[in-house]
Amino acid sequence: MLRFNRHNPLYIVFLLIFFSIGASAQIVEHEIQAIMKKYDAIGLSVAVVKDNKIVYTHAFGLKNTESQTPMTETDVFRIASISKSFSATAMMQLVEQGKLSLSDDFSDLVGFKVRNPAYPETVITLKMVLSHTSSINDSQGYFNLDVINPAKNPDWAKCYNKYQPGKGYEYCNLNFNMVGTIIEKESGERFDQYVKHHILDPLGLYGGYCVDSLDSTRFVTLYEYDAATKSFTASPTAYAPRREEIKNYVMGYSTPIFSPTGGMKISAPDLAKYMTMHMNMGKYDGVHVISKKSAKIMQTQVSTEDGYGLAIRSVDNLIPGKSLKGHTGSAYGLYSSMFFHPKEKFGIVVITNGANPVESNGFVNLTAEVINSLYKNLIK
Repeated sequence: MLRFNRHNPLYIVFLLIFFSIGASAQIVEHEIQAIMKKYDAIGLSVAVVKDNKIVYTHAFGLKNTESQTPMTETDVFRIASISKSFSATAMMQLVEQGKLSLSDDFSDLVGFKVRNPAYPETVITLKMVLSHTSSINDSQGYFNLDVINPAKNPDWAKCYNKYQPGKGYEYCNLNFNMVGTIIEKESGERFDQYVKHHILDPLGLYGGYCVDSLDSTRFVTLYEYDAATKSFTASPTAYAPRREEIKNYVMGYSTPIFSPTGGMKISAPDLAKYMTMHMNMGKYDGVHVISKKSAKIMQTQVSTEDGYGLAIRSVDNLIPGKSLKGHTGSAYGLYSSMFFHPKEKFGIVVITNGANPVESNGFVNLTAEVINSLYKNLIK
């Protein structure tokens, strides 16, 4: 048995590491509390990965203001658009299985005509839809497929922009709600179940798209900020179970009920584990979720306008001097960020359930400043 004493060099190293980590955590927590106060944040949950390991998790503020319930690290958020990367990951699994190709005509996959009326001869491919270069927009809404189905909506043509598919970029939620339907058609599993069985369960993560499959006591209340009154209003519809719609569910068409574009519910530490899988090009803790080739495709930008690949962005203006991969989310008052450095093997997850969403350089100041504080104190 190894015994430490004050003269043992290992004992000295141990003390230095122990007190260094503790001191850094104290500093970062003080800084984060100041940042939260600056932007009137209600609650915040963070997770930091360094050298492929989660080295820090912490929850700040309140989970619910009415009951004054403190936030905890295991609490679950609806993470908004970071959800798109789960849908893209699922799609890449099906591509690897040979069930479809990124170059496939999306019309053939979805079961109705998906063509920009200004460019009727230009095929809109699955890759275009996954990279927001499809020329499709959200002007008609995105909570059901009827809006873009020519047989259902006389104004379907308004779902398309004036530029040629593949030649422009516009972020579009409808793209990914349609992607969810293809996952169902090709896998034979309901979208939420497919993600659970093939991504969440293999990684040992608690979360999902179906509200009734989760413990509602773990849901973090989300709060919309009103700049005019400087007040917050709760957004209970973020966790609407949509039970009646699910009773009448049509596989391969009703999928937007689960919001493949933004409906994942998960905690910050579990999201960090998922992020680490992407940072390691498709694997985490010995589990292979997608191939290295698929991970590289997802992380390779297709559009220079937003650095967008297949539901993973490339950014170089978040942490000075670092080129990161990841995604953000915003809905119902929530703001989420998940960014990682594939080569240096660090990543950060930050999620707030409500704040004054002042922005700079395309990022919400609160989450950007917290990310930089975490990097400076716990990674750098």
